[in-house]
Amino acid sequence: MKPERNLPQTLWLSGFELLRRYHRYRVIGLETLLEPGAKLIVAYHGRPLAFDQCMLTVVLHERLGYLPHGIIHGAFDENPVMKWLINGLGFVTKDGPELEAAVARGEHILVQPGGTREGCRSFRHRYEVDWGERTGYLRLAIKYGLPIVPVAGDGVDDAFIGLNDGYALGRRLGAPAGLPVWFGVGATGLWPLSLPFPVRMTQLVGQPFHHHLEAGVDVNDREVLRALNREVADAVRELLDRARALGRESG
Repeated sequence: MKPERNLPQTLWLSGFELLRRYHRYRVIGLETLLEPGAKLIVAYHGRPLAFDQCMLTVVLHERLGYLPHGIIHGAFDENPVMKWLINGLGFVTKDGPELEAAVARGEHILVQPGGTREGCRSFRHRYEVDWGERTGYLRLAIKYGLPIVPVAGDGVDDAFIGLNDGYALGRRLGAPAGLPVWFGVGATGLWPLSLPFPVRMTQLVGQPFHHHLEAGVDVNDREVLRALNREVADAVRELLDRARALGRESG
């Protein structure tokens, strides 16, 4: 018997199922995420929203019966409507009891270390992994003993044409909650009132990464975490290159 959906879940699943068709979305390597046990999905952040990750949650809901628990921007906690939405979806803005309980149930967690810094850039910077030294996801994976599964896709930076660096402009203008101030053009006008361009999105799921779980890894050793971060980021870059090659082959 399928669990009963709440309104946020119904809206999410219906909306991204439509986008799944619109973008002719396909995912390769899904088998890794269907194996038992919670995993930390660490993904590239397309612009301006991680559309392919959202569509992946729909596929996983179909196959596993739950929505993976996305870790999203803290600004969602500041708005009552957005907070209602993310609570209904099972998303979180930080580590806490909800995340701990999800891991205990064997449910996947999803994060994009690049966040709005990566997702809200101009057309000059496409398909470039930009995580800086953000290593919080590694601390989370080590804390809960989660394998890291890298994910990246083609088409994700082509849905909108970015006109500026939204992350930098947001900081310059002192935007609330660290939100970006981003301008982009889609198929029917300006973001966020426009549909995305109907580009095909091909997503690749990589092999699980376990080096951070090896004996002797010190969560307080910054140099070790930086090295692990570079390794995971390189795996995501490789997936981006492969996905884009597949995208060119399929036209």
